[in-house]
Amino acid sequence: MSKFFGGRSDSESSSSEESSSDEELQVQKKPQRQINAAAILFSDDEADDKRVVRSTKEKRYEALFNIIKNIRNSKKIKDFNKMLSSFEELLKAFDKAKPVIAKEEKGVVPRFYIRILVEMEDLINETWEDSAGRKSMSKVNGKSLGALRQKLRKYIRENFEEEVAKFRENPDAEDEEEEEEPDKEESEEEDREVRGGSVPKEKKQKKKVVDDDDFSDDEWPSSSDSSSSSDEEKPTGGYTRDMFLKKAVDPEEEMMKEKKKAEKIARRNLEKQRAKESDDEDEDAEGGWNVVDRTATKIAMFSKDAEITHDLVVKKLMEIVAARGKKKTNRKEQIELLNELYTISNDNNLGPGMLVKIKFAIIAALFDYNPKLSDAMKSDSWEKCIDGVDKLLDLMAEHDAIITTGNLILDENEVLDQEPYKVRGCFLTAVERLDEEFIKVLKACDAHSNEYVDRLKDEPKVVSILNKAEALILKSGSPSEICRIYLKRIEHVYFKFDPHVIDQKAGKVERSVETSMQLMDKLCKYIYSKDSTDRLRTRAILCHIYHHAIHDNWYEARDLMLMSHLQDSVHHSDPATQILYNRTMVQLGLCGFRHAAIKDAHNALLDIQLGGRSKELLAQGLLPQRQHERSSEQEKIEKSRQMPFHMHINLEMLECVYLVSAMLIEIPYLSAHEYDARRRMISKSYYQQLRSSERQALVGPPESMREHVVAASKAMRNGDWRKARDFIINDKMNAKVWDLFYDADNVRTMLCRKIQEESMRTYLFTYSNVYDSISIPILADMFELEVNAVHALVSKMIINEELMASLDQPSQCIVMHRTEPSRLQSLALQLSDKIGQLVENNERLLEQRGQGWGPRNWENRGDQRGQREGGNFKGGRGDRDQGGYKGVSFKSDRGGGNFRRDQDRSQSYGKAWN
Repeated sequence: MSKFFGGRSDSESSSSEESSSDEELQVQKKPQRQINAAAILFSDDEADDKRVVRSTKEKRYEALFNIIKNIRNSKKIKDFNKMLSSFEELLKAFDKAKPVIAKEEKGVVPRFYIRILVEMEDLINETWEDSAGRKSMSKVNGKSLGALRQKLRKYIRENFEEEVAKFRENPDAEDEEEEEEPDKEESEEEDREVRGGSVPKEKKQKKKVVDDDDFSDDEWPSSSDSSSSSDEEKPTGGYTRDMFLKKAVDPEEEMMKEKKKAEKIARRNLEKQRAKESDDEDEDAEGGWNVVDRTATKIAMFSKDAEITHDLVVKKLMEIVAARGKKKTNRKEQIELLNELYTISNDNNLGPGMLVKIKFAIIAALFDYNPKLSDAMKSDSWEKCIDGVDKLLDLMAEHDAIITTGNLILDENEVLDQEPYKVRGCFLTAVERLDEEFIKVLKACDAHSNEYVDRLKDEPKVVSILNKAEALILKSGSPSEICRIYLKRIEHVYFKFDPHVIDQKAGKVERSVETSMQLMDKLCKYIYSKDSTDRLRTRAILCHIYHHAIHDNWYEARDLMLMSHLQDSVHHSDPATQILYNRTMVQLGLCGFRHAAIKDAHNALLDIQLGGRSKELLAQGLLPQRQHERSSEQEKIEKSRQMPFHMHINLEMLECVYLVSAMLIEIPYLSAHEYDARRRMISKSYYQQLRSSERQALVGPPESMREHVVAASKAMRNGDWRKARDFIINDKMNAKVWDLFYDADNVRTMLCRKIQEESMRTYLFTYSNVYDSISIPILADMFELEVNAVHALVSKMIINEELMASLDQPSQCIVMHRTEPSRLQSLALQLSDKIGQLVENNERLLEQRGQGWGPRNWENRGDQRGQREGGNFKGGRGDRDQGGYKGVSFKSDRGGGNFRRDQDRSQSYGKAWN
């Protein structure tokens, strides 16, 4: 044999092959041989290290894997300082690996590298959003977090933006490199065995065959083949031929590898699923290198031979409850233990007192299952909770005569083993908490999804629980507790429209039938008389007014609001009560609008619509802040105050009613005070809509609701009531607004009548100086009104001194007095007002200057000027408290009318000028 393949002879190989046994295979005696360079480099001595020949790809990837492992370790403990240094090392290692990736992977970035970048980015984003957590970090860690965030974002944006986006589309795909790594390690171990001169793999397989007594010709070589294969089988200390030969693939080994790979994938998926379940159960628990059950050890129940007594069960119950609130307590396991304890108590007939005691603990554990108080319960937890409260009330109703509950009962005073039972706990508190959780669950759902509808179907169950609690409290509860449960029932009734109330008012339903109106009257009046706290009474009054308003009881709702004087003290109430007040005022305004009380409706809606914040004031959504941004805590608080979607009020209908009411008030007022410089603004938002329309260069046909109201306002200003009516009442506006009212036809009829009346008033204000007299029947025909209605409107205008005219009864004419000032006189009045304001401002500025010009006799000079000019001034400037304008008179020979504007102003003049 050539020296190239080793330094042994054929006799040595034959002798070693014949003496094969278990001990000789494990420990072999090395024969004396000549030492050469190859033997020194590739010796099989145990003291010498084996040389592993690895490719460049393996070296570079190993460096990357080690750094990624360090990054993941830092990620678990959130050590951003160490993670930053590891990230910089990762970038350097990846730069070194780029030539290998370009050659071996054809330039495709390994998936495991993209995965670690995405994991780091997700962790950094999550930590950055948690402002409270960032504040609690150390200075070094916080600074490293900011630096790492900037570097990572820049690195991904410049190099791997597309790869990261593609990875996020399918993040669950396994990394090929990570899956193939164990197989590579196995193959490397096999290579090392062959290269190091240890016992070859084929020989091990043959030994196994001998032990199994399996002498098949295929697996055991013949004598003719033994001599040729002896060189392959013997261990050598130098180069062997196996290093240069292509290894044969064993099918069994391949099957074993594939099986191991499949098991590894299944095990990894199972670990991921367990980790996800663990995170859902306890969000406070942080992950580790391995998925570890961080929960406390399950508390063992009673031993098999133990006698189940009251004391034993109470002791076990206290043991379970003592773990409540602790960090490592498994909430789900605690609920299971309590349910098991309840079953044991029921099976051993320990009495209803013990069952009620355990049921209180179960309900408390169900409420505590959600770690964050501000978050809503999940669906399964909510269903368990509502069933638990329902069973508790059924149990107490069944044994109502022998069970007494209350928070005032101390633990040492509880009686659980004999009648009458005394149990510490309040079922009313549990019912109130359940109702609050129901609102949270609704707000957590998407309002336009089927999930919201499914959760809303639970409301009858909640109302049924409230009725059961009411029946229990009426038997033995105090008046304050009765008021609390009554208010909860009111809050589930007050916003619901009951058509039987309208039918009962119309006589279609008998009076004996109980409707929601009678129920509200009974519940609210009890709270009015028995409640000792202002909050419950205030909320009951507001709910009562709301219910009256949606059922068109305008006068009852208005009188109740005025008698309560809530508008004076509501700003001292809590935010939830203020939101209810805003909602009540909106419904009161809509009710007044349906009853043609336009001014009352406008006044009720004015405060809500004034600042354009109706959505926020009604708790139907958050508006972006212009001056400053909300903090995360403030935003959470405001979101917790929002109303569920099924209780929302249509904001577009609200705005339309407000703008139409403002139009019916403002347009006649503008016509009556066209040239008045001191004309006041009634509705600011309505003026803004008019101004924005006037600024437009080209005004097309109206499309939105606001444009329809503006177009109707312009038509009404010109006295064209038909065009104004068509702009307000049409198919588009009916679909958006008017069809949303209960009795839409009556609302449209009322609105058309008000447009006719206000258009006629506007016409008289605008064109009164043109007519000497005008016929009432002609006005009635022009605006399609009854003669009596026109006569009543004109009489009211004359009485209120809005129209300077008189009625001629025989001729049915309106005789104009021409007392309205002409355009020139109106401009003169405006000029005098402005000059007066200018003088008043000038005098005020001079008084604020402080020191005067010296001792000058301004009083005498003022008296002389007053005496000299006479008539218009009663005193001079020196009369600081008495001087002033008494009036401006205008006389006109046209029509013989006198125009006089008396203004009582207090003019102040300084004694010294600076």
